[in-house]
Amino acid sequence: MKTLDRIPTGKIERASQLVKTGFKVGGNYVAYYGEKLVNPSLNRDKLNENNAEDIYDGLKNLKGSALKVAQMLSMDKSIMPQQYVDKFSLSQFSVPPLSAPLVRKTFKKYLGQYPESLYDTFSPDAMNAASIGQVHKATKYGKNLAVKIQYPGVAESISSDLALVKPFAIRMFNIKGKDSDKYFKEVEGKLLEETDYNLELKQSLDISQLCQPIVNLRFPKYYPQLSSEKILTMEWIDGEHLSEFATHNKDRKKGDSIGQTLWDFYMYQIHHLKQVHADPHPGNFLIDKDANLVAIDFGCIKQVPDEFYVPYFELADLKVINNPKLFNEKLYELEILRSDDSKAEIIYFTKLFYDLLSLFTKPFQSDYFDFSDKEFFGQIAEMGENFANDTQLRKMNGNRGSKHFLYINRTFFGLYNLLHDLKARVNTKTFEKYII
Repeated sequence: MKTLDRIPTGKIERASQLVKTGFKVGGNYVAYYGEKLVNPSLNRDKLNENNAEDIYDGLKNLKGSALKVAQMLSMDKSIMPQQYVDKFSLSQFSVPPLSAPLVRKTFKKYLGQYPESLYDTFSPDAMNAASIGQVHKATKYGKNLAVKIQYPGVAESISSDLALVKPFAIRMFNIKGKDSDKYFKEVEGKLLEETDYNLELKQSLDISQLCQPIVNLRFPKYYPQLSSEKILTMEWIDGEHLSEFATHNKDRKKGDSIGQTLWDFYMYQIHHLKQVHADPHPGNFLIDKDANLVAIDFGCIKQVPDEFYVPYFELADLKVINNPKLFNEKLYELEILRSDDSKAEIIYFTKLFYDLLSLFTKPFQSDYFDFSDKEFFGQIAEMGENFANDTQLRKMNGNRGSKHFLYINRTFFGLYNLLHDLKARVNTKTFEKYII
């Protein structure tokens, strides 16, 4: 794979790259509508494929928060067209890596020595490359190590990148109102945390210790003496990324077992630790030779405050969902309904969220849930399509919900999709045994 000798870090340079991408996408639409005049039965598959390729190609060399957005979108399999999911999924662990000279320069700057002086052996070629950093293999202390190196300029470009995409996001998600900035600040804060490898090291050590009792769950050992704000060294664990494992696994019991571990891991974090690994994409999980689940990235941890946690999970209770008075109270507590809403908006969004929550909380309505259920995911996809085509929704204020929804909903969406990939059948209550 071609390596990068530099990454655009200036605001103007990064903006010009995004503008070029916009022109390509515009050209794709012109070509599509021209061809549709000749062939009215033409569908949008080719258009989606061309757009996905051009957008991904434009973002992959920028890396950082621009590429992170593509990674986040790739998790929304039930909403995004498949062509986008397929292309953007590459951002999870397969993008052009940094060149060897740039890697050596990063080591010298942040650990004071070149990698060949710090490790017994160090592979100059990256084993994996994603949105914020890339991973190299090394040896020391008689052990194989994974060394994660952050791309230069990632942290510094986050604010300007988000400022560039903000106008598009406002239009795409119909965000209005004076307090819309709270959503962008939430994303900016989390992305900045992900670029602090000292914080990630602390979070990794804390969560791996706290979640140790969970069966069939492994964490790498971390090496603080070989880590810094831009470099993180941990134990190398052999295994397949979860998505790769899921494509060939034919052992239903093995898929169930891994899925159960994944479910217990997430429910234990949310309900007991009141914080959660909020980046559940396949590149952050390995399956080892003994079918253990290995969690390998703790850069994005979302704290779950009680004022959000309590009403959020009360809305997973059918007694609350089906009680109009209680349901209405929780919608206000979670800022889904607002004091400045019109009567039409109150009626519309109450029904919309009733339908949404009645479906999305189904895994919590019984002791067991089968995540291979095509009907369940088909209903989610159909609901997403209905939202996208709802002209009434576009006329209303889409600025809905607590800022905490962004990462908590993203977490559940990603978790559901991982469990669907595994075709896992899980006991939704077994995590409780780990809570003492």
